[in-house]
Order: sequence, then structure tokens, then C-alpha cells
Amino acid sequence: SDTMDAPPKLAKVTKVLGRTGSQGQAIQVRVEFLDETQRSILRNVKGPVRVGDILVLMESEREARRMR
Repeated sequence: SDTMDAPPKLAKVTKVLGRTGSQGQAIQVRVEFLDETQRSILRNVKGPVRVGDILVLMESEREARRMR
């Protein structure tokens, strides 16, 4: 299945884990999908983000690797 066909998903930030990326330009967060029952994944987000924010994920299959 091509992930580009899937509609964007809304996910709520439940936890901010810290900065990641070579210059700390991304923030790793745990998000919980609003449509499914309590499914949560790790994602890297660019720009200011805090707990309670709603993200629009263009694709929801990819998951960020845990930070060292």
C-alpha cells in the first residue's frame, strides 16, 4: 500500500523526549493517534512543540528510532 494515498492522521503529543539530530534540530516526541485506541509511536518533530500539541502526520507508518 502506498502511504501517500492515506489521509493525514491527527496525533497528540503525550511526551517530549528531547532533542535529536546532528545539530539538535529535531525534537523526539511520543504521539498518540486520536482515531485509534491508544496507539502511540515515536516521531521526530521540527520546530517548537510541547505536550498537548496536535500533529498532522502525512504518514503514520514510519517510526523514529530511539535516541541514544
